[in-house]
Amino acid sequence: MKTIFITGATSGIGKSTATLLAQQKNRLIICGRRREILNSLMKEWSEFTEVYALNFDVRNLQEVEKAIESLPENWKNIDVLINNAGNAHGLSPLSDGATDDWDAMIDGNVKGLLYVSKTVIPAMKKRKSGQIINISSVAATQTYANGVVYCASKKAVDVISEGMRLELTEFGIRISNIQPGAVETDFSKVRFKGDEDRAANVYAGFEALHPEDIADAIAYCINAPARVNVSDMTIYPSAQSEPRTIYRK
Repeated sequence: MKTIFITGATSGIGKSTATLLAQQKNRLIICGRRREILNSLMKEWSEFTEVYALNFDVRNLQEVEKAIESLPENWKNIDVLINNAGNAHGLSPLSDGATDDWDAMIDGNVKGLLYVSKTVIPAMKKRKSGQIINISSVAATQTYANGVVYCASKKAVDVISEGMRLELTEFGIRISNIQPGAVETDFSKVRFKGDEDRAANVYAGFEALHPEDIADAIAYCINAPARVNVSDMTIYPSAQSEPRTIYRK
């Protein structure tokens, strides 16, 4: 049984991953900004395993540090950190981009990942064991028009993952970087400010990945023998050949 810390656990990939890992009897520390949802999920997953909830915003360093420091002693030894929290906002050229959207993506996708990792890593280094799984995107591999800042934020996740591996392998800490292609979640609804029709069109005419598909990949990285480190994993739906190209019926 491992103690697994998951950011962005209240929806999408994070929720599916937490569900699977709970069913596999791992202890979960679930993190998110929505307290009511956290409480509901904690009750649901407690049928399978021990669950502890932390309510904070990864974009706020003080909140991150305070929340993690508040963990009871028997929850402080985190075996696996899954940096899943992230977002996309807007789909427009740089010249028309909303700087609030840029801040949300950079603060959530990059700085939030750094804040949580910085707070968790020292104890892993001290124990000389641990694992960090970062959720990037195929957008990191190929920039697309009107998504420059989002692509840049996910490219940063790739670079941070590589840097973590260079710095932490000697301490027995495994680092995995997962790049999902098109996954049908609330991702597009958030990007398009709640415009459900526009969000639905993103997934029209093909079968996108399900959040459970990425959860399976994350579970494989965690359950692989200690001698195995999945450094990078790119996962596309069958209809997608590269970030910008999807074959629709």
